[in-house]
Amino acid sequence: MLETPHVIIAATIATKIKNPLLSLPLALASHFVFEMIPHWNPHINTEKRRFGKISKKSTVIIMSDSLMSLAVGSVLAFRLLPDTSHTISVLLACFAGVLPDLIEAPYYFLNLTNSFIVNKWIPFKKSIQSDTGPVWGVITQIAVSLVALAIIFLS
Repeated sequence: MLETPHVIIAATIATKIKNPLLSLPLALASHFVFEMIPHWNPHINTEKRRFGKISKKSTVIIMSDSLMSLAVGSVLAFRLLPDTSHTISVLLACFAGVLPDLIEAPYYFLNLTNSFIVNKWIPFKKSIQSDTGPVWGVITQIAVSLVALAIIFLS
């Protein structure tokens, strides 16, 4: 799943569950749960294995999505001001929601190999992902994001 839906889901959890002792672990766990929903994202592991690097197209998609997730997460968190503790909790939840993907970033983008990441983490993440084609995979992510935003703003 792209980062933006993970951030929106995590922000929703932390917005509705103000106790960070509950919301932060739930935000982290949500990453794994929502990876099981059929979705699409660039197949950077395949690109890295086949070509030794990530394609420019995938890099553009990932960078655009990362910037979007930072913007959306910030807006969802900072709208809670002046409640600083709740704002910080939502920001931390957004981070927790994408942390499983961030663990892989040094391998994919800095070519730093770590046997745990390469031999255990990436295969584990791949084993729980439910991939589908780009059209349906993006539609599911938009739908999940819209439901999460509706929970924030309509409940």
